[in-house]
Amino acid sequence: MVQKAATRTPTRAQMLAERAAASIERFIHIEATSGVVLMVAAAIALAWANSPLAHSYHALWHLPVTLGLGDYVFERSLHFWINDALMTVFFLVVGMEIRREIHEGALSDVRQAALPIMAAIGGVVVPAIIYVVLVGQGEVLRGWAVPTATDIAFAVGVLALLGKSIPSNVRIFLLALAIIDDIIAVLIIAVFYSGSLEPAGLFISMGGVALVLLMQWIGVANAYAYVVPAAVLWAGLLYTGAHPTLAGVVLGLMTPVHVARSRERPLDMAMKAINDIVALRQAPSHADNGLAPSLKTLRRAQRDLLPPVTRVQMALHPWVAFGVMPLFALANAGVSLDGVDLDAPGAVSVLLGVLLALVVGKPVGVLAVSWLAVKLRLCRMPAGIDMAGLALIGLLAGIGFTMSIFIATLAFADDNLLNAAKLGVLVASVIAATAGLAWGRIAMGRR
Repeated sequence: MVQKAATRTPTRAQMLAERAAASIERFIHIEATSGVVLMVAAAIALAWANSPLAHSYHALWHLPVTLGLGDYVFERSLHFWINDALMTVFFLVVGMEIRREIHEGALSDVRQAALPIMAAIGGVVVPAIIYVVLVGQGEVLRGWAVPTATDIAFAVGVLALLGKSIPSNVRIFLLALAIIDDIIAVLIIAVFYSGSLEPAGLFISMGGVALVLLMQWIGVANAYAYVVPAAVLWAGLLYTGAHPTLAGVVLGLMTPVHVARSRERPLDMAMKAINDIVALRQAPSHADNGLAPSLKTLRRAQRDLLPPVTRVQMALHPWVAFGVMPLFALANAGVSLDGVDLDAPGAVSVLLGVLLALVVGKPVGVLAVSWLAVKLRLCRMPAGIDMAGLALIGLLAGIGFTMSIFIATLAFADDNLLNAAKLGVLVASVIAATAGLAWGRIAMGRR
């Protein structure tokens, strides 16, 4: 006699929990949400740093965190672990996004990517020139790269707030521009903001890369297995003097874009495993422990249905968007207004240089270079995008936030200059977001 699997009606508490989980999942997948969470984290940091509890804010991020094994002890501040370790995961997602776009996205076709590339270059060069012209000479010049970056989450989040009136090609163009911006920012960090290189660290880093390549060659598909070689690469870059977060970019660019090779197609494996599970469950006397091999095969097939670059990015994106980036904002956006000494040498120049370079330099650079490239017939304007759409993209590109603040922490050792740069980034990002929303409502809403 065939036994039917017993069914149990879920309790009211279970049904409420399932609805809540579904609502949270829908909320997380709304693109504007991560930008809103980022803004909230920055607002909390600003309020906390300027409240009577300001001392606790600064004390928290200077709290020492220690890793130890036997006699070996590695101690750094909590701020270091967020900026130099957790942000590696952010850069890993950035690296994988770049890898995917190069393989099958906006950067896969040179003709398709030509205009976003030119626009991104204009959006990097013009702000840098404006900053250099405004700040003068000396240590303040180290911040020239602060206004060159675009915050993808923030910019796309603001664009999503404009709703369906915005053509889809505007979003694709903004994404491509922001990704190219990230590539340029990564190169800038590697070339200009890494210290003198220690050769021994390079060998350690190369060992980590070699381990990754070896594991890929022998077919290791479990993402957790790559944590150890990733840690070796990170430690090697830290010892080398290069910024260790670059390990994330390297690993992201190395992530395979094709599913792993296997004797059997993942879909066929999944179907066979499901059939085996059904057969076992319908057997006259079934034992649950007999399901384990089939369930293991099913999990493996599920894993191998998607290429690693897609699978890992999907798994990490919520953690980065709602964990790493808000935590970074909380740890770095807390600029004490009392602590910004505008009378200090160079502080006003840095503040105004960053502010004007982002708010004015970004849209001018994006628009001017794009217009020139189209006029010279070097590029072609994508369908659905006109100068009004390019102006919207240029305004939103002025939202620097995460990457700009990150570069500022690398550029300035002086607290006055660092706080002035952060304040400039925060004010500029708010102005750019507001201007982008206003322009989007006025110009794009007429269509």
